[in-house]
Amino acid sequence: MNALQTMAQSRPHQGNPPFGSNAARRPTWHDLAHRFTGERECLASYLALEAAEVIGGAKPSNLFNLLDWERPCGRNIYRLWRKHGQKLLAQSGLAAFELAQRENSVLLLIYHPQRLTAYLETPKVTNFLHCAGYRQLAALEEIFQELQSRCSASDFPHEIGAFLGYPLKDVAGFMGWVNLPVTYQGPWKIYGDPRSSLDIVANCRGCRESMAMRLREGENPLTCLCATIGGENFFPKY
Repeated sequence: MNALQTMAQSRPHQGNPPFGSNAARRPTWHDLAHRFTGERECLASYLALEAAEVIGGAKPSNLFNLLDWERPCGRNIYRLWRKHGQKLLAQSGLAAFELAQRENSVLLLIYHPQRLTAYLETPKVTNFLHCAGYRQLAALEEIFQELQSRCSASDFPHEIGAFLGYPLKDVAGFMGWVNLPVTYQGPWKIYGDPRSSLDIVANCRGCRESMAMRLREGENPLTCLCATIGGENFFPKY
């Protein structure tokens, strides 16, 4: 398990979840895969669900690992990505950057170019990344190249949470830069006052559940992948 997975999947902090017990199960693509038999539709449904928070404006980017293996539905998403991925995204307004290519997988950053650029240019995020060793005022491609080189190193770059729209206090807390207690375990470890972080968690959950519902009700996944991404709904919270 890598450091990002540790950050996202470590044992929850004791206490009652703020969204109720029924909110624990996250919609998964396996629940929907049987509905889409065509290769492009199959891949589009996967990308739409995994990028739901970006499409809905709750985050500037999402990170996920595509494994080169056949899923229970019979599809290999890794190979479908190689065949159709960039063409699908070119029609959507989203973009992707491959941070790490391993023997049987690829670590993929899916992002909204305008939102991510605007977010990384905010002073607090720029200063945070500068403290992490990134050159200030660098172009997005240059920043990606630096992040890619760090993903290939032995130590996983914990600052990647800043690219994903995690509150900076939580990223800094996980990196050991600030002395804040862990107050909640959601999709990532939350440090200090959890309220602003939980607002983002709730928005992300709403985006994913909404996308799952659209796909479940039969909306064209190619439309889902393209819809609403023109709106500038992402507001960074620190």
